[in-house]
Amino acid sequence: MLIGISMVYGFVKQSGGHILVYSEPGEGTCVKLYFPRTHAREESIVADRPHQPNTGQAETILVVEDDGLVRDYVVTQLGKLGYRVYDAPNGHDALNILNQVPDIDLLFTDIVMPGGMSGQALASAAHTIKPKLKILFTSGYTENAILHNGKLGPGVELLSKPYRRDELAAKLRKVMDNDQSY
Repeated sequence: MLIGISMVYGFVKQSGGHILVYSEPGEGTCVKLYFPRTHAREESIVADRPHQPNTGQAETILVVEDDGLVRDYVVTQLGKLGYRVYDAPNGHDALNILNQVPDIDLLFTDIVMPGGMSGQALASAAHTIKPKLKILFTSGYTENAILHNGKLGPGVELLSKPYRRDELAAKLRKVMDNDQSY
């Protein structure tokens, strides 16, 4: 799966690492990723993961992601988890779907998208159509960068990219089971 540079940067920073890039015209570019060393044994890392992912209960999710490969991956994972899924490459298409499909329970949207409508703008517009719609944001930028730069307010749910299927399942279940919406 291809991932964007912002996702790589976000993953490295969340892991406590850093990136060095060296480039020379006509010679190429060298990118080095540095991660902190861990002394944890592999067995303990694997043992910390939940064994059974939380699954859908026939809820319907609208996925909004401009990267086609990421969108296809998420749609496939959500289907395997038992959710009904609609998808859109941008906010405008997502609003069309929300106007046509009455039973969408949750909007899972990237924050930064091309086309003039951010994930936040989409969420606000979606709430005018469906006020009780639950929202889960995702981004390749670090959570600290998003929250501290004023892109999301307190109490808003965010799942940082890249994420594993069990993390996606747990976060979705948390948002679905919460009585409050965005």
